[in-house]
Amino acid sequence: MKSAGLAATRRSLVDRLANWDDQKRWQEFFDTYWKLIYSTARKSGLTDAEAQEVVQETVITVAKKIDKLKYDPAIGSFKGWLLQITRWRIVDQFRKREPGGAKRPHVADDRLTATIERVPDAHVVDLDAVWEAEWKDNLFEAAIARAKKKVDPKQFQIFDCYVRKEWPAQKVADQLRVNIGQVYLARHRVSAVLKKEIRALEKLGR
Repeated sequence: MKSAGLAATRRSLVDRLANWDDQKRWQEFFDTYWKLIYSTARKSGLTDAEAQEVVQETVITVAKKIDKLKYDPAIGSFKGWLLQITRWRIVDQFRKREPGGAKRPHVADDRLTATIERVPDAHVVDLDAVWEAEWKDNLFEAAIARAKKKVDPKQFQIFDCYVRKEWPAQKVADQLRVNIGQVYLARHRVSAVLKKEIRALEKLGR
């Protein structure tokens, strides 16, 4: 039952993204994953401009191929699929640095060229490890952004000061002009919403 639920969640994500008319869903996808793609590209050795290009090309590729994404867990997760596309686009950017590189076609999307063969030795990184670390950081930040939209602004401000900035409860109460009880209540309510958003994002990556 759990497996069926995850498959349905993933199917729902892909179905929504495949709807070109659903700009809200595409914006949600971009807002959720652009920093992940950008940070991974930067840590691979690309410049800011190159990393931004990777983001754009990755999203375009996702748009073109999302309807072909397989749902069989044995084939691969959405998280792994997105990494594969990001890896191709990173390799493309390094190839453009080579003489005549800009004139060559993109890396074929039906095969994966070994990064070590395309990326200069000084910039070879373990993209799988980088992606895993960035994925976790990005997931938390994306969950924070989503939670912020679903809770009272005042409560989120209290939560941000008390939990994220680690202010003492009394300082939060004094600075934001609330009582201690409200500080603890805000922490409880926002934390519950945040955990729910984290679980939802984790499911989408499977």
